[in-house]
Amino acid sequence: MPTFTSPTSWLMRPVSAAPLVVFRVLFGGMMLASIARFAAKGWITELYVAPKVFFPYYGFEWVQPAGAVGMHVVFGLMALGALGILLGAWYRWSAVLFFLTFTYVELLDKSNYLNHYYFVSVVAFLLIWVPANAQFSLDARWQPGRWRATVPQWAGLLLRTQLGMVYFFAGVAKLNPDWLFEAMPLRLWLPAHTDLPLIGWLFDQLWVAYAFSWFGAFYDLTIPFFLSARRTRSWAYATVVVFHVLTAVLFQIGMFPYIMLVSTLLFFPASFHEQVLAAARRLLGRPAVQRVVTAARVPVAASPWLVGALGVWLLVQVLVPWRFVLYPGSLFWTEQGYRFSWRVMLMEKSGTAFFYVLDPRTGHETEIRNRDYLTVTQEKQVATQPDMLLQFAHLLRDDYRRRGIPNPQVRAEAYVTLNGRSSRLLINPKLDLTQQQEGFGAKSWILPIGE
Repeated sequence: MPTFTSPTSWLMRPVSAAPLVVFRVLFGGMMLASIARFAAKGWITELYVAPKVFFPYYGFEWVQPAGAVGMHVVFGLMALGALGILLGAWYRWSAVLFFLTFTYVELLDKSNYLNHYYFVSVVAFLLIWVPANAQFSLDARWQPGRWRATVPQWAGLLLRTQLGMVYFFAGVAKLNPDWLFEAMPLRLWLPAHTDLPLIGWLFDQLWVAYAFSWFGAFYDLTIPFFLSARRTRSWAYATVVVFHVLTAVLFQIGMFPYIMLVSTLLFFPASFHEQVLAAARRLLGRPAVQRVVTAARVPVAASPWLVGALGVWLLVQVLVPWRFVLYPGSLFWTEQGYRFSWRVMLMEKSGTAFFYVLDPRTGHETEIRNRDYLTVTQEKQVATQPDMLLQFAHLLRDDYRRRGIPNPQVRAEAYVTLNGRSSRLLINPKLDLTQQQEGFGAKSWILPIGE
């Protein structure tokens, strides 16, 4: 009779450490290269030193920039953490250091939000808990007793599940009328690339925008499953390469395509990763590892705390992308529940906002010159994102209070266009924004988009 294996014992079943180790090395290397690129382009100063004001996330207003010297120190520590992850040196402390510094920078200003920044924070947090330094690490070299051939199955499964959810929810997000039936925003973006050799002429064809839209939705919804199946894995990964290379060529979205190219290797079998590690050892002139299957120092059954923590984590990751259903109105218009939900490149939204400060004592109203406060990037984001628009209005209120106006009133005329629609007002231009509170509640003061 077949032996029954409890779910907890199955989670703790020893499996090869190689996939986790390869991922750790590649992730640490990519993060180190990304930080070096970020510093070389002068973005530390441009994004975190030069701005006069910042837009922290609600509840994280206490997270403030550390000044010119401090921010460069933070990025230096971040690079040190990435290097530690790459080398497997003081691994857990390195992962903690990288997670804290990277997430600190991410929380400073929502103007700089990108999905792949959030993904990096999530992965960095998970790396703190998984034994990715079991092999091919300085930790194992300095203390040979720490070397392990196997790790608990839950460690690799957790990362693969997290990655699969990123793709799946990105696909679910594409199941909207603009994407499927209007080919928006691709029909606006693709014609800008008609100068590409050989294939450029295709991007001026409307049917290509529709084909890209429908294939993109199908790809995101199904690729985790195709990568998980042995028979389809090779073809699926070839699709991953083509998809993300083409995305990198057409759209300036930083390191995200390359991060996903590396991350999806987690779906490959342990034998593939063991060959990668063997090749790396030969390249470094290190002896081959003896194929000795050792215990992974794991119990037969998982701790209830571990099972509970995994369950809570996955539940949160499933629920957060769906929180938008709690808010009324068009998601793309109000952007309530938009961030942290794996919604990638779904809209072309632009606008212009004019702010006015009224002194109620005299009735005199002053039009604000936005650039006196905001960077170019911040001004673009403030004009189209209601929560940032409200934050800026409150910043203006506080500034004019310091100038001697006790109860200044702030209103805004924000004209926004979404996915090719005509420009329209985002909020009531007569509304005193100083009377509106920030929070997680629905923003009833946002005007409906109409059609």
